[in-house]
Amino acid sequence: MKVLVVGGGGREHAICWKLAQSPKVTELYCAPGNAGIAHVAQCVDVKATDVDGMVAWARDNAMDFVMVAPDDPLALGMVDAMEAAGIPAFGPRANAAILEASKAFSKELMKKYHIPTAKYQTFTELDKALAYIEAQGAPIVVKVDGLALGKGVVVAATVDEAKQAAREMMADHKFGASGSTVVIEECMTGPEVTVLAFTDGKTVVPMPASQDHKRAYDGNRGPNTGGMGAISPPPQYTPEIARRCMEEIFQPTIDALRAEGRPFQGVLYFGLMLTPDGPKVVEYNARFGDPECQVVLSLLDTDLMDILQACVEGTLDRLDIRWKNEAGCIVVLASGGYPLDYQKGYPISGLEEAGKAATVFHAGTKLGPDGEYLTNGGRVLGVTATAPTLDEAIAAAYDAARHISFQDLHMRTDIGHAF
Repeated sequence: MKVLVVGGGGREHAICWKLAQSPKVTELYCAPGNAGIAHVAQCVDVKATDVDGMVAWARDNAMDFVMVAPDDPLALGMVDAMEAAGIPAFGPRANAAILEASKAFSKELMKKYHIPTAKYQTFTELDKALAYIEAQGAPIVVKVDGLALGKGVVVAATVDEAKQAAREMMADHKFGASGSTVVIEECMTGPEVTVLAFTDGKTVVPMPASQDHKRAYDGNRGPNTGGMGAISPPPQYTPEIARRCMEEIFQPTIDALRAEGRPFQGVLYFGLMLTPDGPKVVEYNARFGDPECQVVLSLLDTDLMDILQACVEGTLDRLDIRWKNEAGCIVVLASGGYPLDYQKGYPISGLEEAGKAATVFHAGTKLGPDGEYLTNGGRVLGVTATAPTLDEAIAAAYDAARHISFQDLHMRTDIGHAF
């Protein structure tokens, strides 16, 4: 099969790395890809958000299957467009991807179908949002409605901080049109975990749980990022909690979307808070999380191509998906200053040595004029290791990461020990 993966970050590197292991995949392409992805797939110079250009390239080059990985092209309807062109594509159609593209939609869906989540209100007028914050007090959570690269959420410790966040989103347009509507919700307490799940619109198959570390600095301090590291499985996610999540959250969400005429096929990301009152939904994403994807796919023991096809063909219930009886850890190496201002173009050293003990996924890299790897993003690399125990996986990831260096490198030193 000739397969195209859409995207160009660490998540897409992990997806390509796994698909390259499939005997079914004879030719693998990635658009736009990155310097690391180029080792396992042929990179194609088409922007991930260029729906028409991507469909034209896939059609002109006779792709047998397309895997759309990032949120933006899913929300723009790339899967719909591929299907209209007769090309099988993995990922939700636009009317289901709205589950991530609009937090207001997802909250209303949960309310309608009694899926546990935080109490909330939605606002389109700043003065009403500010009055609500004043009335509710803090801590309180302020979220932009639309897509914001995982950064459009502020967990405010004070009323003034919450009001400032609302002003930046709604009046200063910090996140563009995504912040024209905001969702303000109660601040839930408890460990936060992620469960990614494969689904064909009816059957849902959860992957091993993971735990992302969103804040930029040790001790869960600093601004939210796209993710500074993750572990799998987190010890807090017990079999009993997994059972409750399947009965109260996972299957009800898939059933609700189907009932609404928005069947979801692809990967559904459940961001969960394990509160004293039981597990509740923090957020949905309509695709693999990043960096959770890298660590979870490292534990997959079944051909990923078989799973993607089953999701598209509606036959997921016939597939036995197996996972390694191991644990995993990913440590993200970021550019200093991320997620705010940072510089790019610095040479990277130590990749070969690190790769002997772990898998190094490229998130933001490019090749320099002499073939050397250069930094080319906020999150640069994801050093990923698996081992029989979680402590061993964490130690292995950090041991490998310490071989890598570039100017202004920043990484958290407490991945797996921060909760």
